Amino acid sequence: MSAQNSAGIQTLLDAEREAQKIVQKARAYRTQKVKDARSEAQKEIEEYKKQKENEFKEFEAKHSGVNAKAEEEATKEIEQTLGDIETATKEKGPRVVEDLLKAVTDVKPEPHRNVAASA
Repeated sequence: MSAQNSAGIQTLLDAEREAQKIVQKARAYRTQKVKDARSEAQKEIEEYKKQKENEFKEFEAKHSGVNAKAEEEATKEIEQTLGDIETATKEKGPRVVEDLLKAVTDVKPEPHRNVAASA
């Protein structure tokens, strides 16, 4: 009987080892599947990122021309305004300086208007 028990125990041990091998293979398979899924997800993320970068570059290219054009128009307007100011300064500058010097040097003392009203 002990030979039968021993054969039965040996069969159970063999079955347990076989089950452990199956479980180990299943774990390895699951681990590989997780790695593959992560790798695939990373690839999808990279593709999505490239797509969005391309969309942004297209958007930027479309709208940067508008900004450059507006900037160029503003620069022209500023240059023209500065030119007008310089022209006015050249034409009227000496007259303004003359009027300022005349106002400082030709003093005409007069009482303040409030003094005349109170008297």
